[in-house]
Amino acid sequence: MWALGRLCLHRGDADLTAITDDDLFELGAAVRDFAARDDFTVLRRDLFAHQSGWNVDGAAAARFQAQHLAKVHAAHTLLFNVGQVETPPRKGTRAPRASTLHLLQVRCPSPIANVVERYLALRLDAGLDRKQTVRLTRNALRRLVVWLADEHPEVTNLAQLDRKLIEGYMQWLPTCLSTRTRQPLSSSQVKYELNIINAFCRETAVWGWNDVPGRPLLTGRDTPRRPESVPRYLPDHELDVLMNAVGQLTDPLQRAAMLVLRWSGARRDEVRRLTCDCLDSYPDGHPRLRIPVGKGYTERVIPLHPDAAAALQHAIDLARAHRAAARYDDCADRVVDYVFVRRGKLLSPKTLFDEAFRTACTTAGLVDTDGNALVSAHRFRHTVGTQLAEGGARIQTIMAILGHRSAAMSLIYSRISDPAVRRQYEAALTAGNRIAGPAADALLHDKLDDKTVHWLQTNFLKTELELGHCLRLPAEGPCECDLVLTCPKFLTSSEYAPRIRSRLATETKLVEDARERGWDREIERHQATRRRLQHLLDELDEFAEPGSTPV
Repeated sequence: MWALGRLCLHRGDADLTAITDDDLFELGAAVRDFAARDDFTVLRRDLFAHQSGWNVDGAAAARFQAQHLAKVHAAHTLLFNVGQVETPPRKGTRAPRASTLHLLQVRCPSPIANVVERYLALRLDAGLDRKQTVRLTRNALRRLVVWLADEHPEVTNLAQLDRKLIEGYMQWLPTCLSTRTRQPLSSSQVKYELNIINAFCRETAVWGWNDVPGRPLLTGRDTPRRPESVPRYLPDHELDVLMNAVGQLTDPLQRAAMLVLRWSGARRDEVRRLTCDCLDSYPDGHPRLRIPVGKGYTERVIPLHPDAAAALQHAIDLARAHRAAARYDDCADRVVDYVFVRRGKLLSPKTLFDEAFRTACTTAGLVDTDGNALVSAHRFRHTVGTQLAEGGARIQTIMAILGHRSAAMSLIYSRISDPAVRRQYEAALTAGNRIAGPAADALLHDKLDDKTVHWLQTNFLKTELELGHCLRLPAEGPCECDLVLTCPKFLTSSEYAPRIRSRLATETKLVEDARERGWDREIERHQATRRRLQHLLDELDEFAEPGSTPV
């Protein structure tokens, strides 16, 4: 092996068992340094000039670095799995640093850099956030620091940050271009970064730090409103052909990962980090899956489809036969044996999911003219949530399976299809029943605004009243007493006619009782209610009970 041979020559020691982590990191650094030399092209051309067909072009340095770092990485993986080195192999074979979350090459005053780096290190080292979350926090704070350096160089301490400066930053942020897409930041990204800055100001104030604003500078009203969309699930005709294509994948690890994605609704990182003890069964024999701690900071156990369980069990058997070294999982905070391991290393998301999904979409014909997939693997998760909602699953069940931390996250699936709402809709309208009430005309002629329609779809059954339904939005407050009879949000149908007739008879008796007592105001009120009830029956083409209308 090239890397081991070079290390023995460099050390002057032929004993392979003496190679350490530091030797591997030193070799990786030497490869990068050599590829970065200004005279790299000249050296390589002179060295291989005798070889026919050898070409040293502008990309030769990048090819050299990629090829030789891959060899060093392979040697690191081998030595790690035989137990000779303790540091898990990392892409690029770089020595781990105490902190990888510095502001990078951003030049800013020391008081600003120190407090930001202290904040990032605390959130990472104390386990307050996951690495990915801390990385996003770093990017948001770095953008603020760069803006201050460019627009307000007089600010040398974050304690000088005030509401006026933040307002200027809020106006500039939507115009900032993303480093990845080179397009202006989306409203959701702007909202996320402003929330990070607000959290930074609030938390450092609570902790009593110096060189910070010392108070929150933003509120929830300062962040842009994020458009809410329903989950993009896979329709049955696309799902069927896609799953047929997944079944044809030749790689057993990719096929198992895709089947688990389809039937568990787990996130990609959660599936990638499954361990060899993740699969067992309920007392009745049905398979169940233990999903590791991830974005929701909670381990959970869910049922798993037998097809996915069989494919996953095969992958577990391969992993156990492979006997790769156990690794420490930062999220789970323990040493684990991963399932999706090949040649001693955990498969990357690109290999495990992206390549497999691209192949499946190509086989299923779900690609555009350029060969790009028309759907994404994350839509498996949305599909599971949608199917659970359509099947009548409770919100608590959807939360438990998908790992949501709040009911609001699971409620979005009820917006797609609510079987109970559909039955009520068909009973009231499509079955030929007549409807009445102030809201009847607006509903029949499609005059309800989008907000009212959306609220009606998710809350209609919760607002059933004695004589009908209320279309009143939550912001308008609850209905009071018999105001529903004249409220423009009140709606009733012919199925409530018996209740209306019964109420009409009651109101007639109350009118007679008020006359005997001489309560003129009560007579007037009950007569008005009686007239309204009679009007509703007339709109429904229903008759009143004999004797309900006094002579």
